[in-house]
Amino acid sequence: MISIIDTKFRKNAVKYILQCFLATFTILVVLLFLDVLNETAIITALGASAFITFTTPNRYSSHPRRLLGGYAVGLSIGLILYILSVYLQHLISQHTLLIAFGAIAVGTSTFFMAITNTEHAPAAGIALGLVINRWDHITILFIIAAILWMAGIRKLLRPFLIDLTSPLKRV
Repeated sequence: MISIIDTKFRKNAVKYILQCFLATFTILVVLLFLDVLNETAIITALGASAFITFTTPNRYSSHPRRLLGGYAVGLSIGLILYILSVYLQHLISQHTLLIAFGAIAVGTSTFFMAITNTEHAPAAGIALGLVINRWDHITILFIIAAILWMAGIRKLLRPFLIDLTSPLKRV
């Protein structure tokens, strides 16, 4: 019989609640400080990172190297392509630039994360968000602070955190 509730929940209810609270608190702070209407791609990337970090703290993509390194790559690529798009906006339509540079941001950040062993999928979303959304230097500092918060809390609480997801079963 298939159970709707994870079998680990009964033994670990407090950990489930704590870890989901950490994700909730992280995004609450993000939503309080970032512009919900103009920085949606950036906010959703941080939301995905909070999910990964706090529901699967022992998995590959939650490791600080992937979290911090992935965001370093995503931020760098996003910033470079944003600056390049500003210089090219008088030659190419804004709409075309957003489409082309958004795709290039995701592809390029994915490539650099893969070759530097810093794969963190939501960080490709940050690269895209910096190209297609309005933002300022405070946004960049806040992204860095949010990622450092997640990595720090994960490291501090790692002995108490469990993976909330069940392992995949081959069918």
